[in-house]
Amino acid sequence: MNPAKTIDYAKLFDLSDRVALVVGGGSGIGQAGAEGLAALGAKLIVADVVEPDAHGVAERIRAAGGAATALHVDVRDTASVETMIANVMRQHGKLDFALTTPAVNLRKRLLDYSEEEFDRVVELNLKGTFRVARVCARPMMERKRGSMVLMSSIRALNVEPGQSIYASTKAAIAQLTRGLAVELGPHGVRVNALAPGIVATPLTQPITSNPVWNEAYAKRTALGRWAEPEEMAGPIMFLASDASSYLTGTTIFADAGWTAIDGRFEPQLKT
Repeated sequence: MNPAKTIDYAKLFDLSDRVALVVGGGSGIGQAGAEGLAALGAKLIVADVVEPDAHGVAERIRAAGGAATALHVDVRDTASVETMIANVMRQHGKLDFALTTPAVNLRKRLLDYSEEEFDRVVELNLKGTFRVARVCARPMMERKRGSMVLMSSIRALNVEPGQSIYASTKAAIAQLTRGLAVELGPHGVRVNALAPGIVATPLTQPITSNPVWNEAYAKRTALGRWAEPEEMAGPIMFLASDASSYLTGTTIFADAGWTAIDGRFEPQLKT
């Protein structure tokens, strides 16, 4: 039996000197992820289509003692995404981690969905993710190291009426993750997906603002509540760090048991 290697387990989550790009980092899960990564020592690039939001998050990180800059990016525009990665490489010369979160959800049933709306959802959610993954893969492959996290959802598995198009993009992202992991693994690049459950973000505001719907969704989870965006930071920090060095091609469901529950039948027991 070979003697055990000496590992400093306390440093598995240390991201000092790592360069991390968070696309969609101006709010919601992206903001929480950016702030969490910075707390572990990463140098952050916060990119968002709403540039003032990106600058605001970068300022929060710097005020807390971290390192962060802000960039504008529109993941629907290939040139904008290419410019973003060019700026990252100009500033830092490398990229260790990338998270991409932008998405839109139009809750409409099939017969009410227009082709233009279909294109809008697919363009942002799926093609936007593809664009970011493609530009981030290049510098990571060159250095033979790196980690990417793409954003899937519980809707990749469980669907309700009006969610078919959004769910299709999230299922596609889960499979894109698996394919890219196989393709990029020989180059030392890991690719994983995060599938949140119900998180109180601007994307879910139409539901959380309705008390009846808000409570109904909360009761669907094993923990009986919605998640805060900050609760998604932990999985992101884990996937960015050496603590997840043997994880690739997988989807982590941070869903409070949503996908584990098959109905909610609680019979009255006779005593």
